[in-house]
Amino acid sequence: MTTVVNPNSPQDMVAIAAPDSITNGPAPAVKTTFTLEEIQALLPHRYPFALVDRILDYVPGEKAVGLKNVTFNEPHFQGHFPGRPIMPGVLIVEAMAQVGGIVLTQIPGVSGLCLFAGIDKVRFRRPVVPGDQLVITVELLTIKRKRFGKMKARAEVEGQLACEGDLMFSVVD
Repeated sequence: MTTVVNPNSPQDMVAIAAPDSITNGPAPAVKTTFTLEEIQALLPHRYPFALVDRILDYVPGEKAVGLKNVTFNEPHFQGHFPGRPIMPGVLIVEAMAQVGGIVLTQIPGVSGLCLFAGIDKVRFRRPVVPGDQLVITVELLTIKRKRFGKMKARAEVEGQLACEGDLMFSVVD
């Protein structure tokens, strides 16, 4: 297999595997979706803090698109707000980080717990309410020494932007 550096990524990003049809034939198929059970095998989060139901699309070392089904049965809706349930912004940001965690856990050489190191430029554009499906796209911008990195995240409902921002992370043992 031949290794090709992604031209859209900094040099310290993970290389993308390209098929080498002369010696090995086509590259093995890359997993592009993850079920809830597969997500639970990759992330440590559990109820009530597991906020990603499915990965709809995954590109190794680059991005993931996740789905969060928002239901009235979630515990935060009892108090946020009675008579007008709105998903707390901090949980939207956490859901975006969990989708980013899928990208991180799949990078060769990254091991340990991925923690927030910072958030920048986060803006909330519309409320997220029970019955919504939150579609979250997270793109890996940089990763340094497989320990620190930055991601760009967007959360949409029915094609409308609900939240966006930059997420920084640190990997700890």
